[in-house]
Amino acid sequence: MQNYPILSSINTPDDLRLLNREQLPQLCDELRNFLLESVSRTSGHLASGLGTVELTVALHYVYQTPFDQLIWDVGHQAYPHKILTGRRRQMHTIRQKNGLHPFPWREESEYDVLSVGHSSTSISAGLGIAVAAEKENADRKTICIIGDGAITAGMAFEAMNHAGAMHTDMLVILNDNEMSISENVGALNNHLARLLSGSFYSSIREGGKKILSGLPPIKEFMKKTEEHVKGFVSGGTLFEELGFNYIGPIDGHNVEELVSTLKNMRNLKGPQFLHVMTKKGKGYAPAEQDPIGFHGVPKFDPSVGKLPQSKAGIPSYSQIFGDWLCETAAEDPKLVGITPAMREGSGMVAFSNGFPDQYFDVAIAEQHAVTFAAGLAIGGYKPVVAIYSTFLQRAYDQVIHDVAIPNLPVLFAIDRAGVVGADGQTHQGAFDISFMRCIPNLVIMTPSDENECRQMLYTGYHLDAPAAVRYPRGSGIGCELQPLAAIPLGQSKLVRQGSTIAILNFGTLLPSAVAAAKALNATVADMRFVKPLDYAQIEDLAMSHSLLVSLEDNAVQGGAGSAVAEYLNILALSKTVAVPPLLQLGFPDHFLPQGEQAEILADLRLDSDGIRSRIEEVLKK
Repeated sequence: MQNYPILSSINTPDDLRLLNREQLPQLCDELRNFLLESVSRTSGHLASGLGTVELTVALHYVYQTPFDQLIWDVGHQAYPHKILTGRRRQMHTIRQKNGLHPFPWREESEYDVLSVGHSSTSISAGLGIAVAAEKENADRKTICIIGDGAITAGMAFEAMNHAGAMHTDMLVILNDNEMSISENVGALNNHLARLLSGSFYSSIREGGKKILSGLPPIKEFMKKTEEHVKGFVSGGTLFEELGFNYIGPIDGHNVEELVSTLKNMRNLKGPQFLHVMTKKGKGYAPAEQDPIGFHGVPKFDPSVGKLPQSKAGIPSYSQIFGDWLCETAAEDPKLVGITPAMREGSGMVAFSNGFPDQYFDVAIAEQHAVTFAAGLAIGGYKPVVAIYSTFLQRAYDQVIHDVAIPNLPVLFAIDRAGVVGADGQTHQGAFDISFMRCIPNLVIMTPSDENECRQMLYTGYHLDAPAAVRYPRGSGIGCELQPLAAIPLGQSKLVRQGSTIAILNFGTLLPSAVAAAKALNATVADMRFVKPLDYAQIEDLAMSHSLLVSLEDNAVQGGAGSAVAEYLNILALSKTVAVPPLLQLGFPDHFLPQGEQAEILADLRLDSDGIRSRIEEVLKK
């Protein structure tokens, strides 16, 4: 740590608060360099953290953390926070098995107030925390830092609407990193922010309210005048209308200016809103020029300034989806592609460029994305909602209420189903089969390879009914892509004929199922559809085998195996078939931790060796 003389002396924010203010710029430089060095060696989120260095230093310098509570949203901007709160020496383990969590995590540190992974939760949780502190007369401060587009979610505005009406003391900081809403900031805005946060302005503002309280028309006129003056200069009228005292924008890379403003704001009463302008990727030119590309990075050499190119060859499932989307859109102008702020991750870059009039990024607003799709379907269009499994959870009511009940032709392309890996518990796609399977009218398909994925997307798109295709993060198996053709609904495929044992596979664990089956001389059926199930195939296998095994990369509770068990129970009650026992293989009843995908599957005994050994254990009983 000889390259980091100040940073190496800081093991907790208490150490940080011992520094002179004049030392803070050097600390910021060291922190930014350490972050770049650390993430380039481990992989992880980079550009967002580079942009929050000064803000993080200023917050821990001004507030008495962990007594005062910081709530980070979204969590990947909190790497500098982790470094300053006693985890600097563990940063080489971030996102790895048994290492530091990629996001703030309550079990990891007392400085992590809220466990976060999904965006736009900070203001809701912060309001609850602030109200609790107020009820206990704790005199602790609550600060929510929301950034990277998280302010675009409806939940953030719902929370602000409530907070503004509650008049509870709390501070919301908008980290506006040029991926958001405002123009660049200059010296005038810095001066205004300091003025508006100062005691002189605050005393006049509060005193004026008291003086004018008996004169409602004049009071309302003065309030509107104040709002429009501030709105003219800074664009803060919206937040004032929601009940917040808006201050800013302020330069988020001037640490001394931040400290001054935060010290002024620390004791202001009621809901406060500070607008901070930052640059995503600040201090590392390649990340500044390409903040999206450097948002999440693999291991790389920062001296080169370029990220390593992914190896050409087998396409990812996201790429398979994106190619299918472009191929279909070229033939059908009624196709509309929708994403809640995940264009790159969902493989929609080429589609957005080639078919801009058919592409909609609705920002971080999953609920809106689904109901927007429903409206387009009502209007005669064919919407395709590209969404991660873990984010679809946020739009569950809309799937049921706005798509399934009216039986509208919306196709859900569910990316990152199953084990996602390094992002941990908040991002594993573990529950989508379980929460979708109970919804009437919804067809659910589980492709076993990239060709099946294409065919199922085609099938779902032409169903004229709600449909979902779920596929994992990462590459396929390198199979040949066939011309597009519809798959008969509910039709499974017998992959291998064996005896005694039959494995019913749902999804991309099929190669592991086949490998295990060869060792056991077992039958393998690729079921392909969770809903509707191939009941005839299940009955045939039940009549000809003494053990059935369901296999899926989803929670066992309520998953595809549960659907098989339900039908076997119907057969047993009918007394026409002697039903064999069913071994259900899938995710256990706990949240899956971070780690490499193969690593997690091996730990869960869902690789070929694990599947074989679990079947053998049952046979021995």
